Amino acid sequence: MPSQNPPAPAPAQLTGLPPVVSPATRVLILGSFPGVASLRAGQYYGHPQNQFWRILQALWPEHPQPGPGDYAGRCAWLLARGLGLWDVYAACEREGSLDADIRNAVVNDFAGLRAAVPGLVAIAHNGGESFRHARAVRASLGLTARDEGGEGSTAIASLRLPSSSPAHALWSFERKRIAWAEALAPYGLV
Repeated sequence: MPSQNPPAPAPAQLTGLPPVVSPATRVLILGSFPGVASLRAGQYYGHPQNQFWRILQALWPEHPQPGPGDYAGRCAWLLARGLGLWDVYAACEREGSLDADIRNAVVNDFAGLRAAVPGLVAIAHNGGESFRHARAVRASLGLTARDEGGEGSTAIASLRLPSSSPAHALWSFERKRIAWAEALAPYGLV
């Protein structure tokens, strides 16, 4: 009788990071879920190859960003520019850092966040996995497609940004920077 290998253990349930927001946040940037390096560091976009912080610095070159060793300073710098950070998922199972490996994900409580961010005008999804859940995020906020507003509206727009992940190498840094600038410009952030 051939020996049978026991089934591989299921990946452990991982818990994400808390939101980085303030009452002045106008645009909330949503990733899918932090990678291994980010979870280990307890910091959003903690992998040194991720272009997130570099893209933002390129959008505001006149405002030097604190270095990687000053995460609290980076968060304050980000908040001072009207941006916030969070993820679509509060928890999930995943081996490694790839979005394609996310299993049994639990969506964050966006309805609970809305009261803390009264001036929110847009949610910018950092990459395809995050944007794939734009409808669920909008539903959690109590929004419908009709709530996508224009200038002067109190609606919250959903934006798709090219991923800042090192796994998204099809786009050059400059192409990503331009796309991010174009997405944020209508909200007075660049």
